[in-house]
Amino acid sequence: MTFKFKAILAAVAGFAVMGAAQAQTEIKLGHVGAPGSLFAKSSEEFARIANAKLNGKAKVVVFGSSQLGNDKAMVQKLKLGTIDLALPSSVMSSEVDMFGIFEMPYLVASREHMNKIEDAVVWPTLVPAAEKKGLKIIGIWENGYRHITNNKRAINTPADLAGVKLRTPKSKWRVEMFKSYGANPTPMAFSELFTALQTGVMDGQENPFTQIYSAKLHEVQKYLSLSGHVYTPAYLTAGAKKWKSYPADVQKALSDAARETQAYVYKVAIADEAALLDKIKAAGVAVNQTDSAAFVKASASIYKNFAAAVPGSGDLIAKAQSLR
Repeated sequence: MTFKFKAILAAVAGFAVMGAAQAQTEIKLGHVGAPGSLFAKSSEEFARIANAKLNGKAKVVVFGSSQLGNDKAMVQKLKLGTIDLALPSSVMSSEVDMFGIFEMPYLVASREHMNKIEDAVVWPTLVPAAEKKGLKIIGIWENGYRHITNNKRAINTPADLAGVKLRTPKSKWRVEMFKSYGANPTPMAFSELFTALQTGVMDGQENPFTQIYSAKLHEVQKYLSLSGHVYTPAYLTAGAKKWKSYPADVQKALSDAARETQAYVYKVAIADEAALLDKIKAAGVAVNQTDSAAFVKASASIYKNFAAAVPGSGDLIAKAQSLR
C-alpha cells in the first residue's frame, strides 16, 4: 500500500469520524406548526436560548411543519430515540390517560390558572406518568385556547354542530366531546387539514388562532365561532431513554432553556391572540361569540365519563378547579 493511498484512507476515516461527531451533537426538535405559528416561534426561541447555554457541546436544530412526522409519529420516534425532542399537545391524552384532563372543556380559566395547575398537577402527577411511558417532559408551553371554524353555519350552541364534519386531533376525549355536542368528529393529521377543508372532506375544525392563521385555514373557512372550549398546553418532550444518554450539563442546559422559554411563549401568545383575530376578521371570515353557558351545560357528560374511565382523574379535576 503506497504512502499516498494510506494518506487518502486516513483522510476519509477522519472525515467519517468528524461527520459522526457532528451528527451526535445535533439535537433534533420537531413540531407540527407552520412558519409563524406559536409552535414555530416557541421552538426557535428555545433553540436560541439552549444553544447559547450548550456553548458548542451540542446544537438544537428545529424542524417544523411536520417535517419529522405528525404528532403521533413523532411521539413514537421519541420513544425509539430516532428524534430528540418534540412538542406534542392534544396527542398526549392518547399516550397517557391522565393527560385527558386537558381535554375537559372549560377547565382552564386563564393562563394564571394554568400556572397553578402546572405546579399542583402537571409536574407532580402528569410528568412522572409520562416518564413511565417513555416520555420525558422538560417544559410546559402552550398551544392555546381553541375555537371552532367551519363552512356550514355560525356555531352559537352545541345544537348548531349537528352533522358538521369536524376535524380533531388524535384525542379520544376531544372526539367524544364533539360527538356529545352532535358533530361528526374525525381525527386527522394537522398537515392534511388545509386540503381536507378546501375539498370539503371536512366542514370544519377547532384550533387556536395561531394554528388557524399560520396554516391559512381562514382562507378555506367561512365562520369562526369563539368558543374557547379547551385550553391545550404543549409539552417540550424528549424520549426518556435518549434523555438519560445526555451528559448532565447538556440535560441541565436543555431543561433550564425549556423553563426560561415559557415566559416568552405566554407573552407571544397573548400578543398574537388579538392581532390574529383581527387578521382573520379582515380576511372576510364571519366571527361570532358562542353561548358559553350552553356549551358548559352540554359538557357535563364528558367530565362524568372521563372520571369513570380514568382512575384518579376525578381528584385531579377537582384539584385543578379548586385553584381558580
